[in-house]
Amino acid sequence: MVYYFLEGGAFMWPILMTLIFGLAFVIERAYSLMMSGVDSQIFFEEITSSVKEKGIEETTLICKDTDGPVAAIFHAGLTKLDRGLEDVEKGIENAGAIEMAFLEKNMIWLNAVITVAPMLGFTGTVVGMIGAFDAIKAANDISPAVVAGGISQALLTTAFGLIVAMIIQVFQNVFVSRIDKLVLDMEEQSNRFMDFLYEVNKKK
Repeated sequence: MVYYFLEGGAFMWPILMTLIFGLAFVIERAYSLMMSGVDSQIFFEEITSSVKEKGIEETTLICKDTDGPVAAIFHAGLTKLDRGLEDVEKGIENAGAIEMAFLEKNMIWLNAVITVAPMLGFTGTVVGMIGAFDAIKAANDISPAVVAGGISQALLTTAFGLIVAMIIQVFQNVFVSRIDKLVLDMEEQSNRFMDFLYEVNKKK
């Protein structure tokens, strides 16, 4: 692999840098999304029980100390409960929008790597082909030995650029799937939570 990398010429280095850049954001997103995960069903039951048994203030602290978007929207709703259910609903919607933005944070950089890596590879291909034709011109000969170096460089940069894009694309697809699941779960639990608060409010 090192041999092919060195054979690819100068354009292999920026391609390598895009891979390192992309993997750094892959690690950041993987950690962030992993920390955002929580068993929402169990958490919902814990919060509803806490509201009934311990009160709003204690339940608010539980939400504050729990990671994840579901806990964040519950916390936003509970802190506005004294203002009325309309404000609670608005608070949950605003918190949901913020959490969605947080979940999608830095995904644009993965898209950038997926776009830029092949472009660098294709640019390296063009440079390699120019070198091959320059070699033909200098040698006044079109034998395979004359152009082999330039063509080899051209193919290697394209291959490595596409490989980098495919690696990051796989991670991006996994993250998008995870984000969609978290957003759907967040919306479902926010609706359940509002229904619960309406029921609690009726009993007062």
